[in-house]
Amino acid sequence: MKLPEQLLQDLRSVKGFDELSFQKAHQEPVTTSVRLHPLKKSGADIAGDQIPWNSNGLYLAERPVFTLDPAFHGGAYYVQEASSMFLEHVWKSAVTDTEGLRVLDLCAAPGGKSTLIASLLTPNSLLISNEVIRSRATILEENIVRWGYTNNWVTCNDPRDFTKLGGYFDVIVIDAPCSGSGLFRKDQNALRDWTQANVELCSARQQRILTDIWPSLKENGLIIYATCSFSPQEDEAILDWIAGTYSTESVQVDIKEDWGIVATQSPEHKMHGYRFFPGKAKGEGFFISAIRKKEIPSTLFLHRFKPQNMSKIQQQAGHLLAIDSVQYIQHDKESYNAIAAAHEGDWLLLQKLFYFRRVGLPLGSPSVKDWIPAHDVALSTDASPDLPAIDVTREQALKFLKREDMNLESDSRGWQIIKFNNLGLGWIKSLQNRANNHLPKNWRIRMDIPES
Repeated sequence: MKLPEQLLQDLRSVKGFDELSFQKAHQEPVTTSVRLHPLKKSGADIAGDQIPWNSNGLYLAERPVFTLDPAFHGGAYYVQEASSMFLEHVWKSAVTDTEGLRVLDLCAAPGGKSTLIASLLTPNSLLISNEVIRSRATILEENIVRWGYTNNWVTCNDPRDFTKLGGYFDVIVIDAPCSGSGLFRKDQNALRDWTQANVELCSARQQRILTDIWPSLKENGLIIYATCSFSPQEDEAILDWIAGTYSTESVQVDIKEDWGIVATQSPEHKMHGYRFFPGKAKGEGFFISAIRKKEIPSTLFLHRFKPQNMSKIQQQAGHLLAIDSVQYIQHDKESYNAIAAAHEGDWLLLQKLFYFRRVGLPLGSPSVKDWIPAHDVALSTDASPDLPAIDVTREQALKFLKREDMNLESDSRGWQIIKFNNLGLGWIKSLQNRANNHLPKNWRIRMDIPES
């Protein structure tokens, strides 16, 4: 792998850069890592070495075929690069109040950081996962569904749309679009497409995104800014730009020397950042920083409202849930969702401003004879444990995930969740002489399954 000379030249003045180990690391294979779901991990048959900065992160000895593991489809773990999991350590170091947070993951696809954040939040907190590109928002939504948290909503909006939410968010995570030099080992396209001009373009875009989003952050709220770029123009220079443009306070995070992470400071305003160089830290290229806002924004108040009367929907769909204190809403003409009762005011405000791909937990829709449950319920951490279910073998689970005949034998009739290792995968409806597979067609496995 021949690395761009301009990039190397820029890095020679960066603290902690070791050109020899950096070059050598780029000739070595990438390490595969996963992050276990804190509530579903017992369903995963996967083992590895602990990632030191993440409580549920594992380095794997080799990369399995994740598509052929039903536990992956059931949300028992998320395949995520180890460096990105450092977000948990930054979060636990910098986020002091944990109850009733409003959090925005602005550039959220494909969902690694959102699923990590969702695992750290209390149920009365709210996470908005946003992705402006609609095709990527589809992938994001699928991963959020697998992870299964009701308080994780998905929007598809431009950053400038959030400007009007004065002082609404406690924490905003921005994994900013960047030139991608930290991904060279994983993605040959990133290496092929890298140019100095694109670095400058990305730096300007990052400033524009931060400008758009800044008004929506509370006083003393936190921005966690990250890139997968090595270029100082997208990292330390952006920190200096933030500090020079707004009133801020840099948040320092304690790290251990044997982690191999380089603690850096921006040249002008001495803002703290953390760099991951392959060859030093066991992970791909990454940069992250936590910045506290020290300005008083315009204040946004939630209007008073009368809770909607959804007693009929509660009677029909309430059996799907294991939680109380929920509000039922009609997300579109035919389907209903459950959200935390504490978030009804948020929904009434935000639905007027944003395009929502997912709100709370989709429950499904009523029919003439029964309730047609949404796929999301089968994977939800808030689903009732008393829902009818069938435990299946690995072979049967893969056939279900390919929407093929599973050769099930069941005396039960009606809606049932297919489970593998107690992980919900989706619904079937058992009739007198057959079982209809209700896995969404776009979720089905398309690759061939090898004979066991």
